[in-house]
Amino acid sequence: MRMISLGLLFRRPLLQRPVATATLLAAAFSLGLFSPAMAAFPIVTYHQPLGVTRGGEATVVLHGDRLSDAREVLFDQPGIEVLECKPIDNKSVELKVKTEATLSPGMYSFRVVTASGATNLRFLSVGTMPTVDEVEPNNDFASPQEIAMNHTVEGNVDREDVDCYRVSLKAGQKLTVEIEGIRHRWSLNNRDILDPYIAILDEKRFEVAVSDDSMLFQQDGVCSYTPEEDGQYTILVRDSSFLGQRNICRYRLHVGSFPRPTTVIPSGGVQGEVLKAKLIDIDGTITDATVQLPTDLITAKNSAASPTQPYPVITEDASGISPSPNWIRVGNLPIVTEVEPNNDHRNAPECTVPALLCGVIGEPGDFDCFAFNCKKGEKYLVKLYARETLRSPLDGVMNVFDDNGKTIKSSDDSGGKLDGFFDFTAASDSKHTIRIYDHLRGGSPLHNYLIEVSRLEPSFSIDLKELRRDEAMIVPVPVGGNGAMMVQVKRDQFNEEISLALEGLPEGVTAQTFPIPAGRVEIPVVFTAAADAKITGAFFDILGEGKRGDEVVSADLQQYHKIVLGQNRRAMLEHSTPKAVMAVCDAMPFTIELVQPKTPVLRRGSKELVVRIERNEGFENAVYLKTLYNPPGVGVNNSRKIDKGQTEVHIPITANQNAAMGTWPMVMQVSYGTKLGTQTVATAPIMLDVEDSVFDFKFPRAAAETGSETPLSITMEKIRDIKGEMEVQLVGLPNGVTCDAASQKVTLESTTVTFPLKIAADAKTGLHKTLNVQTRISRDGETMIQTNGTGEIRIDKPVVKKTPAAEPEKKAAPPQPKTDAPPKPLSRLEQLRQEKESS
Repeated sequence: MRMISLGLLFRRPLLQRPVATATLLAAAFSLGLFSPAMAAFPIVTYHQPLGVTRGGEATVVLHGDRLSDAREVLFDQPGIEVLECKPIDNKSVELKVKTEATLSPGMYSFRVVTASGATNLRFLSVGTMPTVDEVEPNNDFASPQEIAMNHTVEGNVDREDVDCYRVSLKAGQKLTVEIEGIRHRWSLNNRDILDPYIAILDEKRFEVAVSDDSMLFQQDGVCSYTPEEDGQYTILVRDSSFLGQRNICRYRLHVGSFPRPTTVIPSGGVQGEVLKAKLIDIDGTITDATVQLPTDLITAKNSAASPTQPYPVITEDASGISPSPNWIRVGNLPIVTEVEPNNDHRNAPECTVPALLCGVIGEPGDFDCFAFNCKKGEKYLVKLYARETLRSPLDGVMNVFDDNGKTIKSSDDSGGKLDGFFDFTAASDSKHTIRIYDHLRGGSPLHNYLIEVSRLEPSFSIDLKELRRDEAMIVPVPVGGNGAMMVQVKRDQFNEEISLALEGLPEGVTAQTFPIPAGRVEIPVVFTAAADAKITGAFFDILGEGKRGDEVVSADLQQYHKIVLGQNRRAMLEHSTPKAVMAVCDAMPFTIELVQPKTPVLRRGSKELVVRIERNEGFENAVYLKTLYNPPGVGVNNSRKIDKGQTEVHIPITANQNAAMGTWPMVMQVSYGTKLGTQTVATAPIMLDVEDSVFDFKFPRAAAETGSETPLSITMEKIRDIKGEMEVQLVGLPNGVTCDAASQKVTLESTTVTFPLKIAADAKTGLHKTLNVQTRISRDGETMIQTNGTGEIRIDKPVVKKTPAAEPEKKAAPPQPKTDAPPKPLSRLEQLRQEKESS
């Protein structure tokens, strides 16, 4: 066995399944305000080349839309220096980069910052082998493009396109082919998705190795072949369905004898330690490997995070360097490696938990079991990592048994993923056992897994809410104005208040944060850029902290990105970044204010919010308004706009009877047309008070006739005290019903209010359930409105009483003559008796 080293790719657990696309955001502004307008957010649809060779300078041309005001490019990971970012036109940008000579190969995510915002997430590949471009025509097996071994080819798959490349091999010389195809797409509409198919063909045109999908790279394939004699071999590349798109469906094809491990065993380690592992290569060879694991992967600021995190490693030996990493998990849990025999859950080897359990379902029908002692009441969280991190073929099923062999919990798939999880609480001081096996009873040396067994603790996670469908939030903040975002948390047994703090804001930008109330899952954050702030971009982090008694629970941001969506909008590729991007953008051509109300909105009530605008000279466009979010139980009319010539608009809001009482921040998203499309920024926040209703009303069942008058007495009961002048108004009267005193003054001591009703002669009859009482409370120049209903009134036509007519005198009927009743017929038995007596 030869020794090789594994090097780290990124310092943070970033790209597990990358890639990006071209969709013009014409899905138009998911706020739903402008169907015909184009959002002003810039996009990058593809770039050429897709990657660079490390240790030098390179020029990359980014293609997309709304890029004429590009200012800079931000890379999430270190090691790539941006030398120049120069717009060519509105659809392309020239980017010059310099990469470190020791930079690990892989895909590095970036965003372009413009004067109107920042682009979608894209990936630049960094490799170690020289790059050659595809040269057409190369569709014919008989006349392929000749390439040398240990090179990376950049090409494109057009519709019904087949690309052929030929290499010369010596006997025993390994040929490995790995393609980056779907990993370089970004498709949120399930269009033009490159699903590559690769094959190695011998001189007789027989396929000696093929790969459509692969366990390691999903839709991207990898295959290998070692010939027994010298010869020429052809590598074929096409879309699996013979689809494709010019310039859009681009790929990088790695061709060489480089190592390509598919499995790392064990697949986890303790941070700060040296991992000693065995690598199983795609050709089946096994090598020993060592790697120094990082010391700072698990940090104190994210106490609520999983105790292990994904970590990428790169393999390097005398034959070359793997073009992309394998993924393991590293953390602060001790490692427990399976010990055979361990098939029987009633007699499993014992270990101590919390721990990271490592093993392999080595053959079909294999079971692996781990036993450990628990104290009564201890709570544990059990997570499987196989497909999702390790890219193992294992479709794992887990069970946990008590000391009597009874199943406590089981897990197969979870949340659409093949890796399951569950939690359990020990019912007694006893031994418990975890068992794992493959769902289809498969197994092989490649079926590796990790089972993370940790204490079940209160926790939460932080992400940014999508404001445009399926697109990760990018925050634009105009110079001298405001931008806003929604922070959302996912809670797990932690329902306390969470405070927020932000790190990494651009110079001149401040943030106004609000605590996330207990039991709630989202809250806005508002940013303000100073009038002298520079147009730039920056990565920022969000730190959340809550307390449960003396215990502090914390978490930081992990932003989720959808990269490629397949059928039913399910993510085929996704990505997570530890920070989000903010772009300080051009100033608004106006100033705008959401006016702070002086009075609250009442439960079962309504009021109007006022938005005022002061336009710069020359700006006359309409400005559209929509709330960033609504407090619980509060509804807002989000169809309002400030038209040309107007300086303000009133926006109706309502609060239902269960609206969450308290003080809530409210922010308006402000959208307006620019030369690049629709820009969306925000107002400064207001604080909206939501208070309880003041009165409760009980309606009688009223009835009246047309053409009459009737009093309607409604009972009222005070719920709470409030200051202000009060009156109640009866609304919702049916057609033909009027009231001369529909509005009446009341006080907190009032117990009834009576409305005199007049019913017209032609009023519509029937039962009318339309009556409502509005309570109007005036204070500080504003009116609070509370609406109660529904009361009912039945309207009938008058009953006309008719005088009965005299009935004619009735003559007595003559008596009926009496007749003898007919004799009763004899039964058959009586007839026989009479016959016998007479004989």
